[in-house]
Amino acid sequence: MPASASRPRPRVIVTRRLPHAVETRMAELFDVELNLTDTPFTAQQLAQAARDCDVLVPTVTDHVDAAVFAAAAEGGRLKLCANFGVGVDHIDMHAARAAKVAITNTPGVLTDDTADMVMALILSVPRRLAEGEKLVRAGEWQGWSPTGMLGHRITGKRLGIIGMGRIGRAVATRARAFGLTVHYHNRHRLPPEVEGELEATFWADLDAMLARVDFISINCPHTPETHHLIDARRFGLMQRNAYVINAARGEILDENALCEALAAGRIAGAGLDVFEREPFIDPRLLDLPGVVLLPHMGSATFEGRQAMGEKVIANIRVWVDGHRPPDIVLDGWA
Repeated sequence: MPASASRPRPRVIVTRRLPHAVETRMAELFDVELNLTDTPFTAQQLAQAARDCDVLVPTVTDHVDAAVFAAAAEGGRLKLCANFGVGVDHIDMHAARAAKVAITNTPGVLTDDTADMVMALILSVPRRLAEGEKLVRAGEWQGWSPTGMLGHRITGKRLGIIGMGRIGRAVATRARAFGLTVHYHNRHRLPPEVEGELEATFWADLDAMLARVDFISINCPHTPETHHLIDARRFGLMQRNAYVINAARGEILDENALCEALAAGRIAGAGLDVFEREPFIDPRLLDLPGVVLLPHMGSATFEGRQAMGEKVIANIRVWVDGHRPPDIVLDGWA
């Protein structure tokens, strides 16, 4: 069972720097150990944290694997993993369940930020914004020309969204305002009224959708089923004028297959905010034209990070009071 309200303040270990206001509030409420250097934890540090704390607050950079939960199960204190983020693919859920460690996340607060970044990539790749900015900074721009820096308009094109959850629907809303026609693939079809509001066309067959759209936006979570969902075969289905946008998880795209498709001209370009082996980026991507690369900043707003921290604190406080946290992903004590 979770800690009761009468017990001493829970021991909380935070793996990365969080907004100052969030860290300060945690210090007021919990016996907290902050990571003031912001240096990512090693595997050994994560395992030691599982022995020393009641609550671990990890982020996407932490691989909270079976060894961490084994340390918790073998005499450790860890009972709650309050993830600072929505995705939990970096946490071994099977090991957490076996160790009876509860998992929470921070859903809903990053929807608009991530959808804005997807839309920014949809705009920037075909209009060659990154190329133009580099040209100006390098002092190589010679002035306006009728044929200079030609790109492609997005109005009238088709957008295929993979994953129509909160973020996918927010992307669809933005895309319609820019004159894009929305298509989508999802595990479950949306209710007719939602489809009608978004003017979205459903494709049960992902392959069929990929062959018909001009932009592909990946907005699904990374799971064993979606790992390398977009591989060499599926790149081969796309139109040569297609652009791939990924602000979800890098592992959903086969990065090697993406590089090969771009180099061979099988697709027109890509906008990436996430990568398969972060922070490593395949050097080929750095040299290929028609590619915009961002440092995993889709959710990086002051407002979003603050809201994430507030959700983490709320989940911990409710757990300490002996109740089910509002953002429970895995009920470790059930």
